[in-house]
Amino acid sequence: MILISHRGNIMRSNPKKENHPDYIQSALNLGYDVEIDLWVIEGCYYLGHNEPLYGTTQHWLNQRKNKLWVHCKNLEAIECFNSIGGFNYFWHQDDDMTITSKGYIWMNSKIRPIKNSIAVILENNNFILTECAGICSDNIKVYDERY
Repeated sequence: MILISHRGNIMRSNPKKENHPDYIQSALNLGYDVEIDLWVIEGCYYLGHNEPLYGTTQHWLNQRKNKLWVHCKNLEAIECFNSIGGFNYFWHQDDDMTITSKGYIWMNSKIRPIKNSIAVILENNNFILTECAGICSDNIKVYDERY
């Protein structure tokens, strides 16, 4: 099962640290994949959920690309990653699900996950997760211990 830290969170949501490069790296150091929120503005890369907050580089992203799940936050980000290749990236807002560039079904956190999907679990629920390909959560350490 693929275990994905949501924005670098391991044990709970921490909005003050989410998407910060050091916070992301801490989750990667623990062996987790990480879902990041990424903006591209005039060719520059920024991390941040509701707005671009932390500047980063193509080099930083390239060094981690096999462990990042890039949630593109604007059209320029989609265009950029579509031309780069090699990254697992996606776009969604309130969709029930979307498909990532590497063919994974990324589920909305409010929707029951389907077989072989990535279940996004941001709150307590009773979803059955044993048939999922992976889990993305603010509490990924709990799922790591469980699965």
